[in-house]
Order: sequence, then structure tokens, then C-alpha cells
Amino acid sequence: MGSEQELRERLESVRSRIAAAAQRAGRAPEDVRLVAVSKTVPAERVAALARLGVDCFGENRVEEAVDKLPQIREILGPEAYDRLRWCLIGHLQSRKVHQAVTLFDEIHSLDSLRLAMRLDRQAADLERPLPVLLEINISGEASKFGLPAGRWPEDAGQSAALYADIEAILALPHLAVQGLMTIAPLVADPEQARPFFRRLRQLRDALRGRFPEGAWRELSMGMSDDYEVAIEEGSTMVRLGRALFGPRG
Repeated sequence: MGSEQELRERLESVRSRIAAAAQRAGRAPEDVRLVAVSKTVPAERVAALARLGVDCFGENRVEEAVDKLPQIREILGPEAYDRLRWCLIGHLQSRKVHQAVTLFDEIHSLDSLRLAMRLDRQAADLERPLPVLLEINISGEASKFGLPAGRWPEDAGQSAALYADIEAILALPHLAVQGLMTIAPLVADPEQARPFFRRLRQLRDALRGRFPEGAWRELSMGMSDDYEVAIEEGSTMVRLGRALFGPRG
């Protein structure tokens, strides 16, 4: 995964490219939040990136975070560690909801009403609502998790079911819906992902009008191969692993 100097150079490159993409879209670079995807990355490497100023990390698996987050806290110390935010960005199994609510500051992969109800029950003892993003399957791929929206808005039945689920989730008292998340199809050219990012933004805008009680400020879309296109289409969060840490071993 390279030296700390290589880590610094990767981070500087990523920040420069985020800024350039935001400026092309007439947006402020600070409007785009960097989520460093730290799955399979050793605790020491994650701590090194935190020391370079990254303060938001995304983990895919609860079981990995259970072991790794305490190690990072020990390396950084409580004060520095407490400035970090930890986001679950991978699929959450129902049996791990309690651990997830305990470990993570935000859940970015809320992909069903059933999971939302479980999260709400577990979050009831928090002093504040649990921030969540609704994961949307905007591509309609069977291999992907998320609330089905591959035929939105052309399919009235799918749209009605999507709206009904979202209305029910918004009514849960211990969840704070911040916006939407999606994973674009794996494509050879980042431009091929653009229609999916645009479609998610259009859905977000439609939800703003239909459910004005929601925040709807966040669009988590874009990964290491396509994040610049995602920013041009309105992403407020990019989830980057390889672009920061280098190829995984």
C-alpha cells in the first residue's frame, strides 16, 4: 500500500481532482465530503491518513470494524480518534444491527424498510437520531442492494412502492434521513456512469418536493474510478478507497 509519503501524495491528488470537478460544476470544493474507504486497510495505515487530516472513514463490514476501530483509537489516542466519523457503507445484516449502531456514527447503506425498523429500535437509546442514507438501486441490477428504483419514474408501481417505503422510513422517530446513496454499474468509461448519477440526483430532487420534511442534502455517489463525474452530477460525498490507499493486496 506504499509509504506515508505516497499516502500524502495520493490524498493531495484526490483533493485537487475533487476541487477541479466541483469547480467545473460551479460548486464549492468544500461542498464535497471525502469518505475514505478503509476496508481491509490495516489500522496503522488508516491512522496515518487520519493524521493527514481525513476525518471521515467508511467501513464495509461490521466484523472488521469491531476489531479495527479500537486499534485505531489506541494508535491515535482518544482525543484525535473522537474527531473522526465512522460510516457503515456496506450491506448490513439484520443480526448485526446492534453492533452497527454502537460502532458507527452514520449508516449509509439503509436498503430496506425492514432494516430501517430494526435500526430505529436499536437507536432508541441514543440521545440523538441516527443519521442514515437510503441506499437506492438506481441501475436496477439484480446483484445490487438498495431500494428498487431502476425503473423510476417510468414504472408507476415501482415508484409508488418506493415512495411508500420512504414515507414509512421518514416516520421512524430515531432515524435522521440525510439523503441518498448508490453504487453505479462497473463500466469501462466513467462517462457511462453519468446517467445513473444524474438519475439519482433527479430522484433526490423529486423526494425534496414530495417529502419536504426530509433533509435530502446528501448524495453519496462516486468511487475511485468515477468520482469526478459523480461530483459534476451533484455528489456531496465520494467514497474512495483505492484512490487513497492504492491497490489492495
